[in-house]
Amino acid sequence: MKVRQDAWSHEDDVLLAETVLRHIREGSTQLVAFDEVGDELHRTSAACGFRWNAVVRQKYVDQIREAKKERKERKRAAAFATNRRPVRNASLYYPVMNTAQPLNLEGLDIETVISYLRSLTSNQLPADQLKKENEKLLKENLELLTQNKELEAELKTIQDEHQTIEEDYQSLIQIMNRARRMAILQEEEPLSNATFRMDKNGNLEKVAK
Repeated sequence: MKVRQDAWSHEDDVLLAETVLRHIREGSTQLVAFDEVGDELHRTSAACGFRWNAVVRQKYVDQIREAKKERKERKRAAAFATNRRPVRNASLYYPVMNTAQPLNLEGLDIETVISYLRSLTSNQLPADQLKKENEKLLKENLELLTQNKELEAELKTIQDEHQTIEEDYQSLIQIMNRARRMAILQEEEPLSNATFRMDKNGNLEKVAK
């Protein structure tokens, strides 16, 4: 179970930065990097994402730019290698078909039908991936909202405690001022002539004899 930790060490920040940069270079996403770091540090991916965007990212601007450049170069190299491969007659294996139009099965063989079904499956993959990414983003957003609510509650508690301390401090100052004034009065008249006592609110009052 992942537990919340309040303090991020320098080593934690370095691990987060190195993992994110590696995923950028390899063409992966930052969300996957946050999941990996969260598993390593026993934190939520939302906490890792918040730490990256709020603190760590600004320290690695140049490294991020280089990682994106390397990712682009890798994609170009992969595309170039793919284009240099010998191309056979694709129509023998996957006949070109317009999947936007209804399939006319008359006069088609089994290979053509299989090719058609494969093309439908390949066209569905991007939609499934987008759906998964969307669900992941919604989950991240919910975690961030929950964390924000927790921080707001903590801030309210701190503000209330500060207000209480301030009121206690002002009461103490008032008591000290009254005590100082009473000490001055006692110096001006004999102690036998006046007697004072402190009430429940910290006020000094003269007791009649």
